[in-house]
Amino acid sequence: MTGSHPPYDGETAADASRLSVLLVDDSTLFRRGLASLLTAAGLEVVGELGSADAVDAVMATRRPQVVVLDVRMPPSHTDEGIKAAAAIRRTYPDTGALVLSTYAEGAWARDLFAEGSEGLGYLLKDRVDDVATLVEALHRVASGGTVVDPEVVTRLLAETSRRPLLDLLSERERDVLALMAQGLSNVGIGNRLFLSPRTVEAHIAAIFTKLPLDTQANSSNRRVLAVLAFLQDQVRHA
Repeated sequence: MTGSHPPYDGETAADASRLSVLLVDDSTLFRRGLASLLTAAGLEVVGELGSADAVDAVMATRRPQVVVLDVRMPPSHTDEGIKAAAAIRRTYPDTGALVLSTYAEGAWARDLFAEGSEGLGYLLKDRVDDVATLVEALHRVASGGTVVDPEVVTRLLAETSRRPLLDLLSERERDVLALMAQGLSNVGIGNRLFLSPRTVEAHIAAIFTKLPLDTQANSSNRRVLAVLAFLQDQVRHA
């Protein structure tokens, strides 16, 4: 997940209530295992589905706060989860959608975030092993934030390295953004690039200023949005 960041907005409130989750994955073994992990972590699993076909019916009756979806599901086993996540956000804007995938596919991420990034997340299934990271991601997405797996972000940066938007940044700012995208904190970035904390902060401030970001977003989301700006620019110029 991108960034070493402060607690997400609404963390206290979210932890005080039981987050409700709908699981959509055609692997019964994975789905039931994930349900057990989340239940043990204090979340409420309101339903388990093997495909996206019945999502609307469950949403209408149970209204989970976040839906977790596999990317590849019946009938075509291509990108059903991506399409379902986008549809959920359009129809139920108060519900977050977190896509889990075995693969760090830039094309899927581009499609997922093409209409916006609020309340959406893309993580690799390997992150499920870290329950705390997964639970934090679910709370963040449910509260309207954005979550992107570091491996996905790194691939997106590589794919967008020749986009016009990148030309807005200096070479050093691109270096900082690349490390920020990999999940490094300001201290970690400074250590890697041999920069003082103040210099790192100045570069990040410049990145936030130069890229077309939501100025109302909190600092954690702006770190993610800085990367997503590249993604959305590539969609526009594809």
